[in-house]
Amino acid sequence: MDSITSNRIDDLLLNSDVFSNTTKENIIQHNFSNDTILITGAAGSIGSELAKQLINSSFKKLILVDIAESPLYNLIKVLEKENNKNVDFVILNITDKTSLEIVFKKYKPTLIFHAAAYKHVPLMESNPIEAVKLNIFGTKLLTDFSIKFKVKKFVFISTDKAVNPISVMGLTKLIAEQYLKFVSKENKVAFFITRFGNVLGSNGSVVPVLKKQLDYNSPITITSKEISRYFIAKNKACQLILHIAETENVSNTFTFKMGEPIKIIDLAKRMLFLEKRKENYPIIFTGLRPGEKLHEEMTSNSEELIASNHPDIFIVKNTSEHFDYEKFLNLINLNTESTTEEIKTILKNLV
Repeated sequence: MDSITSNRIDDLLLNSDVFSNTTKENIIQHNFSNDTILITGAAGSIGSELAKQLINSSFKKLILVDIAESPLYNLIKVLEKENNKNVDFVILNITDKTSLEIVFKKYKPTLIFHAAAYKHVPLMESNPIEAVKLNIFGTKLLTDFSIKFKVKKFVFISTDKAVNPISVMGLTKLIAEQYLKFVSKENKVAFFITRFGNVLGSNGSVVPVLKKQLDYNSPITITSKEISRYFIAKNKACQLILHIAETENVSNTFTFKMGEPIKIIDLAKRMLFLEKRKENYPIIFTGLRPGEKLHEEMTSNSEELIASNHPDIFIVKNTSEHFDYEKFLNLINLNTESTTEEIKTILKNLV
């Protein structure tokens, strides 16, 4: 591992919640003083970081929505030290049409950050119907209500796994992307898609898993010696998401400057070094899990990157877009007893 790779890994780790927390000093102030902001998946890694950064910015009202009671309560405790008199916390399943409409009627949000999703790749391979329900139809419900209630901006948190997807999770996120692009052509809502790689330190991501293994003096487990991923620090990703919401006015897909992909083995070895572990600390290679790629990509063959007005943000232009709305609607009739491969075939035929 060369010194450049080591330095970059060190920078990422230092910006990870596993090794240090975001402080007010490195939070940028944003002006959303005219906006009522709604965040779905607010108790998750990206949603909660957006909330922590927004709490120090100006806004009219902030509505933090999540289905997970305990994580949302934990977020309440984190934010209660701040001036949060204009913040409401809402327990809500975004696939529940009636409850979601009540929230839109009550708050009339003008800006939405949609971070709620099922994201764990192998788990979604085992539960494909649930991935379709939340990642696709939950997004559709939220999108349709945004149009109905005249939301100004809608920011969708996507993933590099939606690029040339082979997993249920990646396929469902790509189909959600395609639906947003489809409706953006005929509506006044500005739909922004933000697509980036692994968020270092996020729930269930590699660094907390490796750190926990080290804390318990357990062997490090990695799927493959060659596996690599793009990484971005959570606070950096959310700063860029907020920049897009604050400054852009045209519906677009964006990706962030991620640098070169990092091998997980290099990340693990650097963590072992920083934790002052022996050079022969045991590392076990377990093999790729269902739905996993050896390497991720930031753009497909039909996409190209265009520079934006921010050095760390790129516009993703698709040169060959097609969306079959009728096939999309037929997803609602998916057989819940179908196998994962049967469901994946249907999803692949749609994209």
